[in-house]
Amino acid sequence: MDWSTLPPLSALRAFSAYATSGSVSAAGAALNVSHAAISQQIRALEGHLGVTLLERGARQATLTPEGETLARTLGESFGAIAATIEALTGADATRPLQVSATPSFVGGWLMPRLAAFREKHPEIHLMIDPTAMVQKLEPGGIDVALRYGNGNWPGLESELLIESPIAIVAAPDLVTGREINSPADLADFHWLQELGTNEATEWLASHGAAQQAGRGLIALPGNLMIEAARQGQGAAIAARVFVEHDIKAGRLRLLFEDTRKKGYHIVTRPGPPRPPLKAFLHWLRREAAKAE
Repeated sequence: MDWSTLPPLSALRAFSAYATSGSVSAAGAALNVSHAAISQQIRALEGHLGVTLLERGARQATLTPEGETLARTLGESFGAIAATIEALTGADATRPLQVSATPSFVGGWLMPRLAAFREKHPEIHLMIDPTAMVQKLEPGGIDVALRYGNGNWPGLESELLIESPIAIVAAPDLVTGREINSPADLADFHWLQELGTNEATEWLASHGAAQQAGRGLIALPGNLMIEAARQGQGAAIAARVFVEHDIKAGRLRLLFEDTRKKGYHIVTRPGPPRPPLKAFLHWLRREAAKAE
C-alpha cells in the first residue's frame, strides 16, 4: 500500500460522519468540531481525490455516485476498526451477543438447550433473531449465524455444527394408498416449505418433478411448517434433524432423502471472536457433540 496517496484521516472521518448523519451540523457534533470544519474537510477531500463527492443544492447536499461508493467503504472500514478495537480492549464485552438462525433451528435445536448456556453464562446478554433471511454479519451487529448449506459463504468463516440431510416427509394419512416410487409421484401434492426459502421448488426441479399448476405452495415459519405437515396439509421439505422424532413416532413418513453433504454451520466474520462469542461457540460445539 502506498500510504502517501491516501487522503488525511481527518478528512475521511469528516466525510464518513457526514454521510452517516446526513448533515454537517450533526457530523460536527459527532466529531466535536464546528460544522464549518466539516465542510472544509470535505472540500479538501474532494480536492485531494479530484472527485466530486457531494451535489450541493440550494437546500441540502446529496452524495454523488462516487460519494456513495466512498461512504459505503468508509462505513464498513471504520466499523471494522471500531469493532476490532472494542474486542481488543474488552470495551464491547457487555454488548448483547447477537445470533441469527432459522426459526426451525431456533425452535427445534437451540431453545431446548439454551437454558444450559444461560445457567453457565448468566452475565452474557443474548439477542436471538429467528429468520430465514440471510443476515449480514457486520461489526456491531450479528455476531454469529447458524445457517444451513454446504458451508460456502464467501468472505466468512464457517464450521459444520450439525450434519443433516434434507428429508421430504408427509403425514401417513396423506400418502396412504398412493404409489410413491420417485419424486415425480409427488408433483401433484400441495407443498410446505420454510418461509424465506425455496428448497421445495429447487428439490422438485432438480429431480425432474416440477410442481403441477394449480397446486399451491405454502411458506411458513419452520415450526409451523412441520406442524402443518403433521396435520396432512402437504408434503414438506426440512432438515432431517428437525423431523427425526416425528418419523420415529410415526407422525410423519419419510418419502425421500437428499444425502448430499449439507448441514447447519457456525458462520462468523474472520478474526478472533470477542469473549461472549467465544464462550457461545465453545458451548455450541459441546452441545452438538453430545447430540451425535
